[in-house]
Amino acid sequence: MAVAQLGGVPVLILKEGTTRKTGREAIHLNIMIAKAIAEAVKTTLGPKGMDKMLIDSLGDITISNDGATILDEMDVQHPIAKLMVEIAKAQDDEVGDGTTSTVIIAGELLKEAEKLLDKNIHPTVIVSGYKKALEKAKEVLRRMAIKVDIEDEEMLKKVAMTAMRSKAVAAVREYLAELAVKAVKQIAEKRGEEYVADIDYVQLIKKKGGAFRDTQLVYGVIIDKEVVHPGMPKRVENAKIALIDAPLEVEKTEIDAEIRISSPEQMQAFLEEESRLLREMVEKIKGAGANVVFCQKGIDDLAQYYLAKAGILAVRRVKKSDMEKLARATGAKIVTNIEDISPEALGTAKLVEERKVADEKMVFVEGCPNPRAVTILVRGGAEHVVDEAERAIHDALCVVRNVIREPKIVAGGGAVEIEVALRLKEFAKKLPSKEQLAVTMFAEALESIPSILAQNAGLEPVDVLAELKKKHAEGEKWAGINVFSGKVENMMKLGVIEPASVKKQVFKSATEAAIMILRIDDIIAAAPPKEKKEKEKEKSSEF
Repeated sequence: MAVAQLGGVPVLILKEGTTRKTGREAIHLNIMIAKAIAEAVKTTLGPKGMDKMLIDSLGDITISNDGATILDEMDVQHPIAKLMVEIAKAQDDEVGDGTTSTVIIAGELLKEAEKLLDKNIHPTVIVSGYKKALEKAKEVLRRMAIKVDIEDEEMLKKVAMTAMRSKAVAAVREYLAELAVKAVKQIAEKRGEEYVADIDYVQLIKKKGGAFRDTQLVYGVIIDKEVVHPGMPKRVENAKIALIDAPLEVEKTEIDAEIRISSPEQMQAFLEEESRLLREMVEKIKGAGANVVFCQKGIDDLAQYYLAKAGILAVRRVKKSDMEKLARATGAKIVTNIEDISPEALGTAKLVEERKVADEKMVFVEGCPNPRAVTILVRGGAEHVVDEAERAIHDALCVVRNVIREPKIVAGGGAVEIEVALRLKEFAKKLPSKEQLAVTMFAEALESIPSILAQNAGLEPVDVLAELKKKHAEGEKWAGINVFSGKVENMMKLGVIEPASVKKQVFKSATEAAIMILRIDDIIAAAPPKEKKEKEKEKSSEF
């Protein structure tokens, strides 16, 4: 509760129960929390990183070593912890990879800043130094990055394999990387001078059962529904597909209406009229030449019977996102009125078939001519395994997309961080004294990445770091840690390749988060609601 003095009389400014921490106390508390979050994900970094098991309040289990997933599943309370979770999410949304590195570097930047704060260096000076260091790091990264040809599938495969090296699917990463590259290349399109690949058009369907190698790429769409009527064909070759965003049923009136029927004949006429309307709808669909119907809304039982009689395969209540993917894959137009259906509005596919995958029936739409949407059916031994495989494939798709969007690559294994740190230390010598210290600390924070990689692989971090610095000082800019052999080797030759855009985003996100936390010098927390307090009291009295 903040108190001000007015002529010797205390004046209350904040509400009763409000807590306040100011100055160094607030900064040190925030840094401690950010370091704790970074510490939680530190051991998951790299190919030899460990996994975390997270159990939510309902008892559901998640096993993962994906930084964004771990932080998302952790139910953190403190605002600074939530901010760290936010930067991991932002990194995931923007480039889909590098989430663990972002959180670790943010934590290390704050750890180094704390050393400067203890030397009575003002946070503003540290922030200014960090901003200059970030600009220099981006410039070094720009110079290091190698421009590549996006038609080079072998190189794209290496990028995808690097992203999956630390995941549960590492043993089959070559096979899955090939699927990821084919999928992204299929949906990529040129807009003006640039290539765009929207990975939302790569549908990931998970089904437990089988092994990782049973994962397959379908040049089309899989709809997680079954055919609506048992009398309908379960397989249609050379399909003509109608996509309908309207109910195949007799619609109810918008306003409440009453129909008075006074004789059985009238009742019969009413039912016959309903039946005629449904039959006409089906005739329209059949007349347009469609033999497969995907409907976003419901299909009346009677309409199902008429469709089955006409030999048309139909699926109802298809999700809007799936309808859009079907439109892109098959070339069909989504019609919102049965009257508008025409041969031009239909899409085509070589095969539409209902198949049983694991214990569920699904409809496969395959062999689409030049599909702009594709599907990867992810298989694995158990639910948690399939979930982790899906996350690994998503990361692979993201990094391939990043290279297509910005065709520049760098090596992994800590090579970039050490090279940037070396250049930053040279750059620091040209700056005024206090900012020089901040830039040097920024470089120290970057060196933590190869150090943690070595630690997670059971190597001696000090020896590895010394060897790395020596090689980089001799001009070997792609020297990094091979965690499998325990030696410092050329990462580019080993095929450990990452998109330059991922590294750039890691540096940006981590620095921005660290700067934001360093600038907070006052924490004013409102009192929790009364009921919450009482409940907490009751709980404490129970124990």
